[in-house]
Amino acid sequence: MSLRGVWQLQKLIVSYCDWGGSSRGIRAFMETHLPSIQESNPRVEVVTELIRGQHPHLKAFYRNKNERVVCVKNMTQEDVLLHATRLRNALGRKVIKLKTRHVTKHPSVQGTWTTALKL
Repeated sequence: MSLRGVWQLQKLIVSYCDWGGSSRGIRAFMETHLPSIQESNPRVEVVTELIRGQHPHLKAFYRNKNERVVCVKNMTQEDVLLHATRLRNALGRKVIKLKTRHVTKHPSVQGTWTTALKL
């Protein structure tokens, strides 16, 4: 995703094993979908990395110096494509857990409304 017109994903590393069965989906993904991803996203550096005896994963590096790693073992090529596009569309920010579902700058003095409220 772009922030102020600048795409945040800089580099995508596709790590796989050429022998293991858990890498079957990512190997098929590299043959069918990876060339089209490289053509449609020239600003993203796509690197393939052979790691033998390890489960496959996608590693994304963003402009704000953050990185995300997604394990794609035993996934189909469509699932790997889905994870790759989600990594491309992400901003690279850390996930922040909210304390409540209701977030506001000025909380109500009377309290938040609930369905169990009787008037």
